[in-house]
Amino acid sequence: MNGSQEVRGDGDVVTSYKNAPTRTITAGGVTFAYRELGPRSGVPVVFLNHLYGVLDNWDPRVVDGIAAKRRVITFDNRGVGTSTGSTPRTIQEMAKDAVTFIRALGLEHVDIHGFSMGGMIAQVIVQTDPRLVRKLILSGTGPAGGEGIKNVTVLSHLDTARALVTFQDPKQFLFFTRTAGGRRAGKEFLARLKERTADRDKVMSPIAYNNQLKAIHRWGLEKSHDLSVIRQPVLVANGDSDRMVPSQNSADLARRLPNAELVIYPDAGHGGIFQFHRQFVETALEFLER
Repeated sequence: MNGSQEVRGDGDVVTSYKNAPTRTITAGGVTFAYRELGPRSGVPVVFLNHLYGVLDNWDPRVVDGIAAKRRVITFDNRGVGTSTGSTPRTIQEMAKDAVTFIRALGLEHVDIHGFSMGGMIAQVIVQTDPRLVRKLILSGTGPAGGEGIKNVTVLSHLDTARALVTFQDPKQFLFFTRTAGGRRAGKEFLARLKERTADRDKVMSPIAYNNQLKAIHRWGLEKSHDLSVIRQPVLVANGDSDRMVPSQNSADLARRLPNAELVIYPDAGHGGIFQFHRQFVETALEFLER
């Protein structure tokens, strides 16, 4: 099915992520899997996903919350989930593929929400294709060469091993603090990810995961980019205790971007926007509609 040729009537607006059908569109030799929901009018918000993230890894409270007022589009980039092709080993190549997907949908202007690795991809897109992006939300992410980003591979392997030993999901360790509040938020988040029961996405392959780790490692070793060229309004958000992409990277981004605002959530880790999903959705919508 070619998503760019599909038209939905007003009565067919999807309002819940768990019910959003998975569509495909082919461009640049890749068949991209995607979902969309929310109003049909206005500038859409394209979500760029995290390491090892497929369509079903987005918190439905965040997606549904933003889709209550904005058209939201989530997708699997090249080689991820149901999308075809081989996953690139650089953030720059991932950004090119994301732009290919966005343009294939016939979109000339988008807002972008990039979480974690998705935030790295978003930073490249706004520099290579500035006219495509109206506003930017960067959550749980950091700049090229940012402090501690090169350690994501080691940290991911360690917490995956810890999760296996304790029969838990690695995201409980990687995304949330080990306090009582963090543990509870992690369990609630993981439960929400299971709300969709039909038409679930494919789990990412080990090769794709490894390629993404290499891309993030390279990003962590890159020289700093000149972020002063990014003129778009940017909302930067994170928890105050992010272990994956240390929280000081968020402060660094907000300081170096000319038109940025920073939101930090207390007693929260990498998944701070999921732990504080109500507050994040409210802040994000206010920012996007300003």
